This record gives sequence, C-alpha cells and structure tokens, in this order.
Amino acid sequence: MDVDNLVSTYFSMGFQQREILALLSSQHGIVICARTLRNVLRRTRLYRRKNYSDMVDVACFILGEIEGSGMMHGYRMMHLKCIQQGFVVKRETVRQLLSILDPVGVAYRSARRLRRRQYSNPGPNFLWHVDGYDKLKPYGLCISGCIDGFSRNVIWLKVYSTNNNPRVIASYFIEAVKARHGCSHRIRFDRGTENVAVEQMQRFFRREENATSVLFGSSNHNQRIESFWGILRKENVQFWMNFFECLKDSDQFSGDFLDCALVQFCFMHLVQEELDNLALIWNSHRIRKQHNRNTPNGCPAILYGAPHLYGAEDHLFHCSEEDIQYCEEECHKRTYPCDKTVFELCCILMEENELQPPKNIEECKDLYLKLRQEILDLL
Repeated sequence: MDVDNLVSTYFSMGFQQREILALLSSQHGIVICARTLRNVLRRTRLYRRKNYSDMVDVACFILGEIEGSGMMHGYRMMHLKCIQQGFVVKRETVRQLLSILDPVGVAYRSARRLRRRQYSNPGPNFLWHVDGYDKLKPYGLCISGCIDGFSRNVIWLKVYSTNNNPRVIASYFIEAVKARHGCSHRIRFDRGTENVAVEQMQRFFRREENATSVLFGSSNHNQRIESFWGILRKENVQFWMNFFECLKDSDQFSGDFLDCALVQFCFMHLVQEELDNLALIWNSHRIRKQHNRNTPNGCPAILYGAPHLYGAEDHLFHCSEEDIQYCEEECHKRTYPCDKTVFELCCILMEENELQPPKNIEECKDLYLKLRQEILDLL
C-alpha cells in the first residue's frame, strides 16, 4: 500500500496529523515530514475544516444509524462514525443533529460516573484482559473479548455459538498471536474451564521465561474488560437484547435448541459485522484525560501502535512460527455458525425457496421467520 492510501486510511479513521506520522513511521517504516503529509492531504483532497458534507446527507446517515444499534451512540461515537464513512462534519454539528433527531436518546445517555480504583500498566502487550460476555447467550449468541490493558485497544471481539469451549477461545487467542507474531507479557482471566487452553498456550509460549505469564481473578475484578463490556452494552448489545425480547414477546422465539440455532444461522454474521465496526470505532476514538488516573489519554490504536509518543514501550513477546503452528492445530475450526445439521437443512431450504443471504436486520428477521416456519411444518 502506497503512502497516499495509508494516509487516506488513517485520515478516515479520524487520526490527527502527528498520529498519522507516528503510525507511518512505527508500523510501516515510512518517515515523512509534516509538510509532506499536508501536501499528501491537499493532493488527495482530504480536509477536516472545509468542503463540509451536505447537512441533509449527514442527517440521513445519522437517521439510518439510530434506527439500528446506532441509537445507543453518543455524539462523540456518532461523529467518529460519520468521519469513518467519509463525511466532513464538525462534532458540534453531529451533537446538534442528534439532539434534534433523537432527543429521547440524548436524555437517556446522561448518566453519572462511578469512582473506580486506579489502574497501572507500563505499555501495550504487557497485559491482555480476556473474558466472555453472556448477555446475548439466551438467544444463542456468545461473545468473547480481549482488550489490551495499557491502550484499551480491542485485541479481539468475537461472537459464536459458544464461549465455553476452550478450543474456541484458544482459536481467538492464536489468531491474535499469529497476526502480531507474538503474545502479551501476561494475560488475565478468570478460572473458568473455557480459559484452560489459552492458559496452557500462554505458558507454552513463555516457557523459557522465569516470569508470571498468567494472572487469575474473578470477572468483576478484571477491570479493563469489564469496563469495556459496559460500553459494549450501551453502544450495541442493548439493542439486540431489546430486539430478541420483542421476538420472544410476539411468540416468535422460544429459547429452545431450534430457535437458538436459527438465530445463529440468520443473525450471527450481522452481529459480528457490528462488533467489528464497533471495535474499529472504539480503537480509533479519543479517550479523554481523566483526573487522578494513572493512565494515558488518546486513541487506543495510537497508544497501542505508537507507545513511544507517550513514553512507553511495546512488551510484545515474540513467538516462533513453529510454536504458533503447533498451538493452532489444537484450536477449534469455526466452520459452521450453528449446529451442522440445522445449518445444512437451512441451506437446502434457502435453495429450494430461492431465498437470498440477508444483508440487514429486517432481511435477517424475515429469513429467520421463514426458515422457522418451514422447519416447524416439517416436524
């Protein structure tokens, strides 16, 4: 990828010029001066403070977002979402539009803060926090996440039919390790059986180091990931909880094996797409400075990718390709989103009825109801 494309990508993520320069240097080995960067931005017509997008277009985009899980976003998150969609708009404009388009949501999001204990971490990849999230588990959707303690950068955020299978959680871990060619200095999770494989792999990678590589503690004391779960619920999961409860109230979801499998078949890809989008937005949003907190402020992606800007260093522990491949063989291959028999039956019914793969929540719901009725008629 050339410089223009890299600059365009980082600019669209909402990063400032000094942060773009730092990422180009640390992640791609490209060193350019600030003037050259400004010339690239000018040449590619990338601006923050002129050539503003049409207000109607921005309003239509926001309106579309608040009809889905975007109704949970505050104006800062929504502004970054607009930026990443290519709109040139002021944050204040987004705030005013939200107050007009979603006054009830604006009032709902005015919440008080709780005082929490101080957290200290020397740099990225020193400590990863891993945990499962079960709020959508009654509907067959099980979420697993990992977040870097120093930067609050999301390492993985996955949904699958289970988050209790240790080989599934291990597959998330190995994917993250493989992408970085290394693991964190330490990893923290609870003592649940779902974390056994990750624990063994972490100890295996760090076997030659005489150091503590695994920390255990209850989920409610796993501070970083628990804090992120609160954000996840507010920004996304509450929408899905309300949606599936509506299906349940209308007698279209019973919670049995078949209905959960159909939810997994019809909705899982859309939920994962939204989780990926939320993780991208979270990693590129700006964490405000917090008083009496021994943690840096800034974008998680910058804190993670360019820690030298904050006087920190990367603690990634290099893992050999042989070790990674050896562990990868012990992981579960997530071939089917649901039970294999239900998956194959649904594929046959879709082909027989000429049903297309769904692309949005309404199409997912229609497919779910049609497949549910077809299968119930066969029983």
